[in-house]
Amino acid sequence: MQRRYRIGTRGSKLALIQANEVARRIALASHAHVEDVTEIVVISTAGDRVQDRALSEIGGKGLFTEEIEEQLLDARIDVAVHSMKDMPTVLPDGLTIDCLLEREDPRDAFISLKAASLAALPAGSKVGTSSLRRAAQLKARRPDLEVVPFRGNVDTRLRKLADGVADATFLAVAGLNRMGLSDRITAAIAPEEMLPAVAQGAIGIERRAGDDEAFHLLQKIHHEETGLRVAAERALLAVLDGSCRTPIAALAEISGERMRLRGMVLTPDGTEVIETEREGLAQDAVAMGMDAGEELKSRAGPNFFSGV
Repeated sequence: MQRRYRIGTRGSKLALIQANEVARRIALASHAHVEDVTEIVVISTAGDRVQDRALSEIGGKGLFTEEIEEQLLDARIDVAVHSMKDMPTVLPDGLTIDCLLEREDPRDAFISLKAASLAALPAGSKVGTSSLRRAAQLKARRPDLEVVPFRGNVDTRLRKLADGVADATFLAVAGLNRMGLSDRITAAIAPEEMLPAVAQGAIGIERRAGDDEAFHLLQKIHHEETGLRVAAERALLAVLDGSCRTPIAALAEISGERMRLRGMVLTPDGTEVIETEREGLAQDAVAMGMDAGEELKSRAGPNFFSGV
Protein backbone atom coordinates (compact mmCIF):
# COMPACT_ATOMS: atom_id res chain seq x y z
CA MET A 1 0.00 0.00 0.00
CA GLN A 2 1.32 3.44 -0.95
CA ARG A 3 2.22 5.79 1.89
CA ARG A 4 0.12 8.91 2.44
CA TYR A 5 2.17 11.96 3.43
CA ARG A 6 0.68 14.46 5.89
CA ILE A 7 2.12 17.84 4.88
CA GLY A 8 2.32 20.46 7.65
CA THR A 9 2.03 24.12 6.72
CA ARG A 10 1.02 27.54 7.95
CA GLY A 11 -2.47 28.60 6.96
CA SER A 12 -1.80 31.74 4.95
CA LYS A 13 -2.83 31.86 1.32
CA LEU A 14 0.80 31.82 0.18
CA ALA A 15 1.75 28.97 2.54
CA LEU A 16 -1.12 26.86 1.22
CA ILE A 17 -0.12 27.54 -2.39
CA GLN A 18 3.40 26.34 -1.55
CA ALA A 19 2.18 23.26 0.34
CA ASN A 20 -0.12 22.29 -2.51
CA GLU A 21 2.75 22.61 -4.97
CA VAL A 22 4.79 20.23 -2.81
CA ALA A 23 1.81 17.84 -2.70
CA ARG A 24 1.56 17.96 -6.50
CA ARG A 25 5.25 17.13 -6.90
CA ILE A 26 5.12 14.31 -4.35
CA ALA A 27 2.19 12.83 -6.26
CA LEU A 28 4.09 13.08 -9.57
CA ALA A 29 7.15 11.43 -8.03
CA SER A 30 4.89 8.69 -6.59
CA HIS A 31 3.03 8.20 -9.91
CA ALA A 32 -0.23 8.67 -8.01
CA HIS A 33 -3.14 11.07 -7.57
CA VAL A 34 -2.53 13.94 -5.14
CA GLU A 35 -5.43 12.98 -2.86
CA ASP A 36 -4.20 9.39 -2.63
CA VAL A 37 -0.69 10.17 -1.37
CA THR A 38 -0.91 13.56 0.38
CA GLU A 39 -2.95 15.41 2.98
CA ILE A 40 -2.50 19.09 3.86
CA VAL A 41 -2.45 19.78 7.61
CA VAL A 42 -2.81 23.47 8.56
CA ILE A 43 -0.98 24.46 11.75
CA SER A 44 -1.36 27.84 13.47
CA THR A 45 1.95 29.46 14.49
CA ALA A 46 2.72 32.28 16.92
CA GLY A 47 4.06 34.38 14.06
CA ASP A 48 0.68 34.19 12.33
CA ARG A 49 -1.32 34.95 15.48
CA VAL A 50 0.63 38.06 16.55
CA GLN A 51 0.18 40.73 13.88
CA ASP A 52 0.58 43.99 15.79
CA ARG A 53 4.32 43.85 16.52
CA ALA A 54 7.55 43.35 14.58
CA LEU A 55 8.94 39.80 14.69
CA SER A 56 12.17 41.10 16.20
CA GLU A 57 10.18 42.24 19.25
CA ILE A 58 8.47 38.91 19.93
CA GLY A 59 11.10 36.27 19.27
CA GLY A 60 12.30 36.14 15.66
CA LYS A 61 12.11 33.48 12.98
CA GLY A 62 11.20 30.48 15.14
CA LEU A 63 7.74 31.99 15.57
CA PHE A 64 6.77 30.60 12.14
CA THR A 65 8.17 27.13 12.69
CA GLU A 66 8.02 25.91 16.30
CA GLU A 67 4.47 24.53 16.35
CA ILE A 68 4.96 22.87 12.96
CA GLU A 69 8.22 21.25 14.03
CA GLU A 70 6.63 19.97 17.25
CA GLN A 71 4.04 18.09 15.19
CA LEU A 72 6.76 16.77 12.89
CA LEU A 73 8.78 15.45 15.84
CA ASP A 74 5.62 13.89 17.32
CA ALA A 75 4.87 12.20 13.95
CA ARG A 76 1.52 13.96 13.67
CA ILE A 77 2.73 15.11 10.26
CA ASP A 78 5.29 13.49 7.93
CA VAL A 79 6.89 16.53 6.29
CA ALA A 80 6.67 20.30 6.70
CA VAL A 81 6.80 22.99 4.03
CA HIS A 82 8.59 26.24 4.85
CA SER A 83 9.65 29.47 3.20
CA MET A 84 13.39 29.08 3.77
CA LYS A 85 13.84 32.75 4.64
CA ASP A 86 11.74 32.09 7.76
CA MET A 87 13.91 29.20 8.97
CA PRO A 88 16.38 29.52 11.85
CA THR A 89 19.87 28.32 10.89
CA VAL A 90 19.83 25.61 13.58
CA LEU A 91 17.07 22.99 13.32
CA PRO A 92 15.77 20.95 16.27
CA ASP A 93 17.56 17.64 16.91
CA GLY A 94 16.03 14.91 14.79
CA LEU A 95 14.87 17.16 11.94
CA THR A 96 16.55 17.98 8.64
CA ILE A 97 15.95 19.87 5.39
CA ASP A 98 17.59 18.27 2.37
CA CYS A 99 14.92 18.94 -0.25
CA LEU A 100 14.32 22.33 -1.85
CA LEU A 101 12.12 23.22 -4.80
CA GLU A 102 13.56 25.32 -7.59
CA ARG A 103 14.00 28.87 -6.33
CA GLU A 104 11.69 31.62 -7.52
CA ASP A 105 12.90 35.18 -8.21
CA PRO A 106 14.76 36.17 -4.99
CA ARG A 107 14.41 39.94 -5.43
CA ASP A 108 12.36 42.36 -3.36
CA ALA A 109 9.41 44.06 -5.02
CA PHE A 110 8.80 47.79 -4.67
CA ILE A 111 5.08 48.50 -4.54
CA SER A 112 3.59 51.97 -4.63
CA LEU A 113 0.56 53.78 -5.97
CA LYS A 114 2.50 57.06 -5.95
CA ALA A 115 5.94 56.43 -7.49
CA ALA A 116 7.39 54.24 -10.23
CA SER A 117 10.52 53.32 -8.30
CA LEU A 118 12.25 53.69 -4.95
CA ALA A 119 14.42 56.47 -6.39
CA ALA A 120 11.30 58.33 -7.53
CA LEU A 121 9.71 58.52 -4.06
CA PRO A 122 9.59 62.16 -2.87
CA ALA A 123 11.53 63.05 0.27
CA GLY A 124 9.48 62.52 3.41
CA SER A 125 7.41 59.69 1.93
CA LYS A 126 6.33 56.91 4.27
CA VAL A 127 7.55 53.40 3.47
CA GLY A 128 5.89 50.52 5.30
CA THR A 129 8.02 47.56 6.36
CA SER A 130 8.68 45.55 9.50
CA SER A 131 11.78 43.92 8.02
CA LEU A 132 14.94 45.19 9.71
CA ARG A 133 16.93 44.19 6.61
CA ARG A 134 14.74 46.20 4.24
CA ALA A 135 14.47 49.13 6.64
CA ALA A 136 18.24 49.31 7.19
CA GLN A 137 19.04 49.19 3.46
CA LEU A 138 16.33 51.77 2.80
CA LYS A 139 17.74 54.11 5.45
CA ALA A 140 21.24 53.65 4.02
CA ARG A 141 20.09 54.63 0.53
CA ARG A 142 17.27 57.05 1.32
CA PRO A 143 17.65 58.56 4.81
CA ASP A 144 15.12 61.19 3.72
CA LEU A 145 12.27 58.66 3.84
CA GLU A 146 10.21 57.66 6.89
CA VAL A 147 9.87 53.97 7.80
CA VAL A 148 6.56 52.92 9.37
CA PRO A 149 5.74 49.45 10.82
CA PHE A 150 3.93 47.17 8.38
CA ARG A 151 3.05 43.56 9.18
CA GLY A 152 0.46 41.10 7.98
CA ASN A 153 -0.02 38.82 5.00
CA VAL A 154 0.23 39.97 1.40
CA ASP A 155 -3.43 41.00 1.13
CA THR A 156 -3.27 42.92 4.40
CA ARG A 157 -0.20 44.86 3.34
CA LEU A 158 -1.63 45.73 -0.06
CA ARG A 159 -4.83 46.92 1.64
CA LYS A 160 -2.84 49.11 4.07
CA LEU A 161 -1.08 50.63 1.07
CA ALA A 162 -4.40 51.35 -0.66
CA ASP A 163 -5.68 52.92 2.58
CA GLY A 164 -2.76 55.35 2.62
CA VAL A 165 -1.03 54.00 5.73
CA ALA A 166 2.17 54.27 3.68
CA ASP A 167 3.22 55.59 0.29
CA ALA A 168 5.16 52.43 -0.62
CA THR A 169 6.09 49.02 0.71
CA PHE A 170 8.21 45.99 -0.13
CA LEU A 171 7.19 42.37 -0.66
CA ALA A 172 9.08 39.38 -2.02
CA VAL A 173 8.73 39.01 -5.79
CA ALA A 174 8.56 35.23 -5.30
CA GLY A 175 5.48 35.32 -3.11
CA LEU A 176 3.63 37.68 -5.44
CA ASN A 177 4.51 35.51 -8.45
CA ARG A 178 3.27 32.36 -6.69
CA MET A 179 0.02 34.07 -5.76
CA GLY A 180 -0.60 35.32 -9.30
CA LEU A 181 -0.12 38.94 -8.20
CA SER A 182 2.85 39.84 -10.39
CA ASP A 183 0.82 42.72 -11.81
CA ARG A 184 0.89 44.43 -8.40
CA ILE A 185 4.68 44.84 -8.57
CA THR A 186 5.60 48.43 -9.37
CA ALA A 187 9.25 47.52 -9.86
CA ALA A 188 11.49 44.57 -8.98
CA ILE A 189 14.50 45.89 -7.08
CA ALA A 190 17.92 44.87 -8.36
CA PRO A 191 20.13 43.12 -5.77
CA GLU A 192 22.65 45.95 -6.20
CA GLU A 193 20.00 48.32 -4.80
CA MET A 194 18.54 46.03 -2.13
CA LEU A 195 20.20 42.70 -1.36
CA PRO A 196 17.57 40.04 -0.58
CA ALA A 197 17.03 38.07 2.60
CA VAL A 198 18.93 34.82 3.00
CA ALA A 199 17.12 32.09 1.00
CA GLN A 200 14.36 34.44 -0.15
CA GLY A 201 12.23 32.74 -2.82
CA ALA A 202 13.20 29.18 -1.79
CA ILE A 203 10.79 26.53 -0.45
CA GLY A 204 12.25 23.85 1.83
CA ILE A 205 10.72 20.54 2.90
CA GLU A 206 11.60 19.43 6.43
CA ARG A 207 11.46 15.78 7.52
CA ARG A 208 12.47 13.55 10.41
CA ALA A 209 16.13 12.59 10.10
CA GLY A 210 15.44 8.85 10.34
CA ASP A 211 12.64 8.74 7.78
CA ASP A 212 14.50 7.04 4.92
CA GLU A 213 11.37 6.48 2.86
CA ALA A 214 10.61 10.20 2.85
CA PHE A 215 14.25 10.98 2.06
CA HIS A 216 14.28 8.81 -1.07
CA LEU A 217 11.00 10.27 -2.30
CA LEU A 218 11.96 13.89 -1.64
CA GLN A 219 15.29 13.51 -3.43
CA LYS A 220 13.28 13.01 -6.61
CA ILE A 221 11.90 16.56 -6.33
CA HIS A 222 15.00 18.26 -4.89
CA HIS A 223 16.53 21.05 -7.02
CA GLU A 224 20.31 20.77 -6.66
CA GLU A 225 21.28 24.29 -7.77
CA THR A 226 18.81 25.84 -5.32
CA GLY A 227 20.21 23.59 -2.60
CA LEU A 228 23.74 24.88 -3.21
CA ARG A 229 22.67 28.55 -3.34
CA VAL A 230 20.67 28.27 -0.12
CA ALA A 231 23.47 26.33 1.58
CA ALA A 232 25.94 29.15 0.88
CA GLU A 233 23.61 31.87 2.12
CA ARG A 234 22.58 29.96 5.25
CA ALA A 235 26.22 29.14 6.06
CA LEU A 236 26.98 32.86 6.01
CA LEU A 237 23.97 33.52 8.24
CA ALA A 238 24.89 30.76 10.66
CA VAL A 239 28.36 32.26 11.26
CA LEU A 240 26.74 35.61 12.08
CA ASP A 241 24.14 33.89 14.29
CA GLY A 242 21.59 35.94 12.41
CA SER A 243 17.87 36.18 13.10
CA CYS A 244 15.10 38.73 12.61
CA ARG A 245 16.94 40.93 15.11
CA THR A 246 19.93 41.61 12.86
CA PRO A 247 19.93 43.24 9.41
CA ILE A 248 21.70 40.63 7.26
CA ALA A 249 21.37 40.07 3.52
CA ALA A 250 22.91 37.58 1.13
CA LEU A 251 22.50 36.24 -2.38
CA ALA A 252 24.28 33.34 -4.10
CA GLU A 253 24.03 32.94 -7.88
CA ILE A 254 25.34 30.09 -10.03
CA SER A 255 26.58 30.16 -13.61
CA GLY A 256 27.83 26.83 -14.89
CA GLU A 257 30.04 25.41 -12.15
CA ARG A 258 30.81 28.82 -10.63
CA MET A 259 29.08 30.57 -7.74
CA ARG A 260 29.03 34.25 -6.84
CA LEU A 261 28.04 35.06 -3.25
CA ARG A 262 27.31 38.56 -1.96
CA GLY A 263 26.77 39.26 1.73
CA MET A 264 25.96 42.33 3.80
CA VAL A 265 25.46 43.38 7.41
CA LEU A 266 24.09 46.75 8.46
CA THR A 267 23.33 48.68 11.60
CA PRO A 268 19.54 49.03 11.98
CA ASP A 269 19.73 52.77 11.28
CA GLY A 270 21.60 52.13 8.02
CA THR A 271 24.54 54.35 8.95
CA GLU A 272 27.06 51.51 8.73
CA VAL A 273 27.10 49.01 5.88
CA ILE A 274 29.66 46.22 5.54
CA GLU A 275 29.69 44.15 2.34
CA THR A 276 31.71 41.27 0.97
CA GLU A 277 31.73 39.02 -2.08
CA ARG A 278 33.07 35.57 -2.96
CA GLU A 279 33.47 33.72 -6.24
CA GLY A 280 34.37 30.05 -6.54
CA LEU A 281 33.15 26.58 -7.38
CA ALA A 282 29.48 26.00 -6.59
CA GLN A 283 30.38 22.69 -4.94
CA ASP A 284 32.25 24.73 -2.28
CA ALA A 285 29.05 26.60 -1.36
CA VAL A 286 29.15 25.99 2.40
CA ALA A 287 32.84 26.84 2.73
CA MET A 288 32.31 30.05 0.74
CA GLY A 289 29.38 31.05 2.92
CA MET A 290 31.27 30.40 6.14
CA ASP A 291 34.32 32.30 4.90
CA ALA A 292 32.22 35.31 3.85
CA GLY A 293 30.39 35.21 7.18
CA GLU A 294 33.65 35.14 9.12
CA GLU A 295 34.91 38.18 7.20
CA LEU A 296 31.73 40.15 7.88
CA LYS A 297 31.82 39.15 11.55
CA SER A 298 35.47 40.18 11.88
CA ARG A 299 35.02 43.52 10.12
CA ALA A 300 31.85 44.34 12.04
CA GLY A 301 33.36 43.66 15.46
CA PRO A 302 31.60 42.53 18.63
CA ASN A 303 29.66 45.78 19.23
CA PHE A 304 28.23 46.16 15.71
CA PHE A 305 24.76 44.94 16.70
CA SER A 306 24.77 46.26 20.26
CA GLY A 307 21.92 48.63 19.44
CA VAL A 308 19.62 45.82 18.28
